[in-house]
Amino acid sequence: MATDTRSPATETGGHGGGRSALSHNAKWAIGYGTLAICVFLAYKFMVPNLNDAGQSFVNDWLPLSVVNECMVWVICALGLNIVVGYAGLLDLGFVAFWALGGYCAGWFMSTFLPFTFHFFGSVQPGLPGVHISFWLVLGIGALVTAFFGIIIGAPTLRLKSDYLALVTLGFGEMITQFLRNSDDVFGHNIANGQKGITPIDPIQIGGTKLGPFDLEFRYLIYACLAALVVFVCLRIREGRLGRAWLAIREDELAASMMGVPLMRTKLAAYAVGAVAGGIGGVAFATHVNSVSPSRFDFTISITLLAMVVLGGMGNVWGVILGALVLSWVNAQGLKQIGNTVNSALGTTIDFPSLNYLIFGLILVLMMLFRREGFLPESRTKLLLREPSRTDLESVGADLEGEGA
Repeated sequence: MATDTRSPATETGGHGGGRSALSHNAKWAIGYGTLAICVFLAYKFMVPNLNDAGQSFVNDWLPLSVVNECMVWVICALGLNIVVGYAGLLDLGFVAFWALGGYCAGWFMSTFLPFTFHFFGSVQPGLPGVHISFWLVLGIGALVTAFFGIIIGAPTLRLKSDYLALVTLGFGEMITQFLRNSDDVFGHNIANGQKGITPIDPIQIGGTKLGPFDLEFRYLIYACLAALVVFVCLRIREGRLGRAWLAIREDELAASMMGVPLMRTKLAAYAVGAVAGGIGGVAFATHVNSVSPSRFDFTISITLLAMVVLGGMGNVWGVILGALVLSWVNAQGLKQIGNTVNSALGTTIDFPSLNYLIFGLILVLMMLFRREGFLPESRTKLLLREPSRTDLESVGADLEGEGA
């Protein structure tokens, strides 16, 4: 049976290997940045000059509002990849961090709170409520979600596999249910219950406020936030903390015997992943101009997990691909594919209502034929492709053990 004798440090750290990994990641990062800038320039200058047929195609298949939403999904999927792909901790309640980040924007960028406080806000002075700059709220959302990531992660440190998934699922549902009933918590309105909080203050760059139709600059902001999360993921992956996460993922007992502090390392995974979820939540709130519990249900966690698994657990670029593809399919792709098929065949099938059926089928097929995902991490691919023992080999090993 083939055995992978490389350590996580050999793959990404060391001396010469570390430089080659950095060079490889730098090339990918440059490619990501170039693509993001090209998309911005295309929507800003090329699409408005297309003929009617070209503009209609772009508006039907790739509207910029959907591209912006895809960027938010990328940010949150990268956060979940830290917990699941790097540290190997199955988390089914990641939507809680997305929701907490969104509600930070709702509390600190709206007229909801019953007192007036302005700090570099983007609205006129004297408007009731709390109005803090979007850029500062990003930091507030990151800190709040990191704190709750540690709170949620602490009770799960001794749990594994199914038990860990159930506990994280419970925490995610607790946060969502609390927000649904938050209009009367001991006589206080905490988050306006089912009604949610709207509107959210606009993003301001310098002295310019971005309106709801300034989609190109919103895209640039969301793409930059995604680039920041990508940079953090890559740098941590190559450092001591990232190698500790990989060691825990592959063999927790061996990692502890080698001196990896399990409690601190696992909590760091929850905290760092939650920060990405919080940033994505703040960005999402400004994208949809509101927050409400209905936008943060359990299906969000499942969709994020599908993005990580299908893209390639542990591989940043694979997760980005999975997030872009699935979020586009869910937001616009199925609708347009359905319209095309129905027009061609004369049917009236509601394709968007079949999204989870299609996602489930895709997951089954991927698990059967490509378990490692679209762009797998090299170590994950090697482990999943490793041949298993035959039944005869298993019986022989058992007999040999009994004879000894």
